[in-house]
Amino acid sequence: MSFIKKYIEQQTINRRNLLLLSAYGLGGLAASASFRPHFARAAVQNPKIAWSYRDRTNPYWNSIVSGGEAFVESLGLPKSDLLNLINGGSSEKSLADIKALLSRYGSGVALAADPNDMPNCRPVVEAVAGAGAYVSTIWNKTDDLHPWDFGDNYVSHMTWSDVGPSEQTARILIEAMGGKGGLVHLGGIASNNPAIERLQGLKNALKSYPNVELLAEQAADWDTQKANQVMSGFLTRYGDAIKGVHCASDTMAYGVIEALRAEGIENMPVVSYDGNPQAVGLVAQGKILATVFTNPYWGGGVTASLAYYAATGVFKPSKEPKEHREFYGPTVLVTTKDASTFKAKYIDSNPKYDWKDFWGLSKGQIQYRS
Repeated sequence: MSFIKKYIEQQTINRRNLLLLSAYGLGGLAASASFRPHFARAAVQNPKIAWSYRDRTNPYWNSIVSGGEAFVESLGLPKSDLLNLINGGSSEKSLADIKALLSRYGSGVALAADPNDMPNCRPVVEAVAGAGAYVSTIWNKTDDLHPWDFGDNYVSHMTWSDVGPSEQTARILIEAMGGKGGLVHLGGIASNNPAIERLQGLKNALKSYPNVELLAEQAADWDTQKANQVMSGFLTRYGDAIKGVHCASDTMAYGVIEALRAEGIENMPVVSYDGNPQAVGLVAQGKILATVFTNPYWGGGVTASLAYYAATGVFKPSKEPKEHREFYGPTVLVTTKDASTFKAKYIDSNPKYDWKDFWGLSKGQIQYRS
């Protein structure tokens, strides 16, 4: 488990430096352009390609950005040409950095972005559309916000349907518990779509197991250190009543495992989500029972690709069907039975992707909760 300790330490050391680097060269002031969609505009020559995201010390986001870099290299450009806007989990910084980028480059921007939380997506999209630039988003947006309401400038939104896969991991966990006893859930940022859906998946599974009790659920904000603290608190409060742990991300599972190890607990059933390389290794060892892979490398590359090729006029988003504007990305359940095979296919080396095959791995149009 030494890599988990190193990972926790690395988060502490690197986070401040990454936040400082994110704004380098972009200027210190945010643009104040009013929202006015540009529904018809000439193609942009050589737009600046940028990714706005939370924190590259997180393995999931590192894979996202690596995919973005691979896309940039497919254009014959150095991967350093990808501009990194690192917001450290701050929606305010996310929006300020994007406005600063637009202030400098105007319509010549092809932006891929996770807006950090759902409410922040609208002001991000309005700023981009107001500048006549192009944006593709992932994960977080409100249900009433749609790309087709912004002509070509809001190119696409991709999320992942997490309820079903999270329910699968929960059932694996509960079966390992013998179908009875107490479990705890560590969630992501409360206003994040994936945090909401992954908790719902657990609750759906619990309906089939009347002898299992959800002792507690608490947000740990996708953070390893915070998850370590939350799990330590659960152990103090509930002790031996805890028979299993459901984690909404791999990074939080690392903190959980370290907290369990500190108490001398080696065989507690744990499941997680994201399919990060370290987590897949732990699944292969049986330290984590299951995780769910969302192919962040492909997601990072294709999101940047959509924004870029819309900006350069290769395709016109407003001419595409709605299932090409809002769509689900792929998910793969990884268990102890298939972790080694999965690792060889997706982890040991990244598959080669055609970045113009925008929807080849998509799983259909997003369906909204009523």
